[in-house]
Amino acid sequence: MAKKPLILVTNDDGYHAPGIRALTEVAQEFGRVLKIAPNKPQSGMGHAITINSTLRIDKMPTEGDNQGYECSGTPVDCVKMALDVLLDETPDLVISGINHGSNASINVIYSGTMSAALEGYIEGVPSIGFSLLDHSVDADFEPAKHFVRKVISMVFAQPKMNFCLNVNIPKLPLEMIQGIKFCRQAHAKWQEEFDKRKDPMGQDYYWLTGHFVPFDHHKEDTDLYALQNGYVSIVPVSYDFTNYSTLEAIKEWTT
Repeated sequence: MAKKPLILVTNDDGYHAPGIRALTEVAQEFGRVLKIAPNKPQSGMGHAITINSTLRIDKMPTEGDNQGYECSGTPVDCVKMALDVLLDETPDLVISGINHGSNASINVIYSGTMSAALEGYIEGVPSIGFSLLDHSVDADFEPAKHFVRKVISMVFAQPKMNFCLNVNIPKLPLEMIQGIKFCRQAHAKWQEEFDKRKDPMGQDYYWLTGHFVPFDHHKEDTDLYALQNGYVSIVPVSYDFTNYSTLEAIKEWTT
């Protein structure tokens, strides 16, 4: 009898976050699950790895037939530790999330959720990051679980290939979500603001604040447009940061 697929589940919100609990519940429907996640929230870590201190992994109580581990490192550390230390076989899929809040557009480069997925992709494993556009502690993950199930089903129905998908799900009741759109990353930025304050010793300190500035969210082929119009957005992403149009232009420079 053939083995069921092995799915590696991780996140950046921490081992006990409701999003990874929801993601694990769906993953179990498709195969064997290994869950490894940070032992504390690690949002906004990007592709950071731990190099100046030790890493620890702690075995957690078994959840059904599946084993879980907490890791003292970043989301990317979690994937590296799973692939290099914990597993003696290559997973069939890496899934990360379900993140509290959007990882659409420029958010993808700051995201620990998506960096964990990209790490799986770098290692040759098909990978998906899932995010729900809801930051609230009591976020309803049931509509998101429906689309997680749908996306994983689509992936396993295709011939095996390597990819990384950035999946964002609008904060809407299931019946109001219009469907899925495959699209490109919208052009946007964060306009940072730093709230300057003083501590009891009179020393300055700062809180990072700011607002999101979209530039082409009105274009129908973008993830932001899809989400604004009630669709789940799926953007294929890569670790290749080469700007190919600029590369062609600078080839004309005189050295």
